[in-house]
Amino acid sequence: MTRRTGLRIISGAAKGLRLRTPAGAGTRPMMDRVREALFSSLGEAVCDSAVLDLFAGSGSLGLEALSRGAASAVFVERSRAALAVLGANVEAAGLGGIVIGSDVDAFLAGDAGTYDLVFVDPPYAASLASVVRTLDLLVARLAEGAVVVLHRRAGDAEPVALGGLSVTDRRKYGDAEITRLVKEEEA
Repeated sequence: MTRRTGLRIISGAAKGLRLRTPAGAGTRPMMDRVREALFSSLGEAVCDSAVLDLFAGSGSLGLEALSRGAASAVFVERSRAALAVLGANVEAAGLGGIVIGSDVDAFLAGDAGTYDLVFVDPPYAASLASVVRTLDLLVARLAEGAVVVLHRRAGDAEPVALGGLSVTDRRKYGDAEITRLVKEEEA
């Protein structure tokens, strides 16, 4: 079962496309105004990037990146209900993208891809320890200088810095907090 929402692609090739969200799958898509602020702050980092959308849900983050000129996107989602909606949204957008039904940590442990821009949008109920584990696994999949965007509930404990990643920005938008991390240069 899916539901239509006000969720839409904000800019680019698929501007205005309304996205579906899975009903009752525990997903909470990022509000349009938050996505708009996020993508404005990312600017040219989106263009020609290899994008990874973890805990993809409806796919709104990866699809927004593709619409704004990202070269490719891989969407990873475990929930069957969300996967069906995600696949339909990717198809409706017509921008490409690969949808993978998997646990995020299992995917990262077996993936060989390299990514320039990664969205990490775990369920609000995810513990800091599980988020840190995911970020630790992710570091090996990042191109040098890659940007990681972490979406968590405002007020939840956040990683300050991890081996290979450093926090460059943190902003609150209502009950959401967006943390930007960058892969550090290798010595």
